Amino acid sequence: MVQTLAEKLIARAAGHHSVASGDVVTCHVDLAMIHDSGGPRRAKPILDRLGVKVWDPKKIVVVTDHFVPAYDTETATIQKLTRDWVADQRVPNFYDMQGICHVVLPERGHFKPGMFVVGGDSHSPTGGAFGLYMFGVGATEMAGVLATGEIWLRVPETILIECEGQLSPGVAAKDVMLHLCARLGMDGGRYQAVQYVGGTVTALPMTERMTLCNMAAELGAQTGLIAPDATTVDYIRAAGADPGDIARWQGDAEAVPAERHRVDATALAPQVAAPHSPANSAPVADVGAVQIDRAYIGACTGAKLVDLHMAASVLKGRRIASNVRLLVAPASTRIAAQAAADGTLATLTEAGAILLASGCGACAGYGSGLLSEGEVCIASTARNFKGRMGATTAQVYLGSPYTVAASAVAGRIADPRPLLAEHAS
Repeated sequence: MVQTLAEKLIARAAGHHSVASGDVVTCHVDLAMIHDSGGPRRAKPILDRLGVKVWDPKKIVVVTDHFVPAYDTETATIQKLTRDWVADQRVPNFYDMQGICHVVLPERGHFKPGMFVVGGDSHSPTGGAFGLYMFGVGATEMAGVLATGEIWLRVPETILIECEGQLSPGVAAKDVMLHLCARLGMDGGRYQAVQYVGGTVTALPMTERMTLCNMAAELGAQTGLIAPDATTVDYIRAAGADPGDIARWQGDAEAVPAERHRVDATALAPQVAAPHSPANSAPVADVGAVQIDRAYIGACTGAKLVDLHMAASVLKGRRIASNVRLLVAPASTRIAAQAAADGTLATLTEAGAILLASGCGACAGYGSGLLSEGEVCIASTARNFKGRMGATTAQVYLGSPYTVAASAVAGRIADPRPLLAEHAS
């Protein structure tokens, strides 16, 4: 039977030879990921009432990333509850204050093509960049997964996004996704599987592919997918894991998607999303020279090593504007260490950036870096919903790390390409 990649992944998890869109199946979970915000503090009371422990501690990964570092007694209590629960359940894969879950899991070799993974966070589709099926659920559903190792699923249709052409200097995967959010809307994915294909995608490193799949959530998709290839294999092996047989996890060429959308990457300009939705995106030239108070480089979408390199390529030898505060929160402690070793952090701090702890931080509305009333910020985060990063009167714009860095230098929303061209000349 001809099948899409999504159907092949779900069929394996359900123990079926094949499935078709619309089928309702029960899937066996290979891995469940939870964090300190929606994990033990939400699931523990449910499991306690049921009188059960987790179905398989070795198949659970717990990450503290939302309330780190603890900034009051309430968040300190949440962290302690998480640590105590991990010890009680004997969960071996616990990453305490090591970075954002969506970045830490692949870094530590937990992903392999063909897996079926459930995450307790809306940006869990990030894992689909590795040729596996991963989606986010709420605390009640996650409690069921933790207790049984299973979850039911309605097999989705596939929406194919074909990206062709070479991204111009100063344009990144984040710009592709902001463009798609404007073009398709926040429900353009219709809770389906969005699969990215084409030469543009093939040329991207894994961490940029992760951005595409991560922001499938902003399209309203259940998951984002990219078929595994040699780039996938190299990343997984570097993380100390075995990628397995990637040839098995390719969609059939004859499979017909529900929709097909094409993106000309060569023609794409840097994009900026105006408040209060990623769908309010447009080319940076159309947004205008909006004065900013804050620039923020952080989050699972915007503070991986490649993202910090983007920002550094703009900031090298420059200083941020006197009216701007640039905050940088590396997505993981490993990334922070790598950026320190290769000189990236020095470039950022010499330009005037202030370093924050690795974690979700202001992106999720926690800890350091929150916005005050009326502040205007441009951020490399995935979302700019009203009040998400602080005060409800704050105005948050979204851009790639290139654009955020260029805006920090200019003191207003700015196109990064002229600054990059100056360095190239």
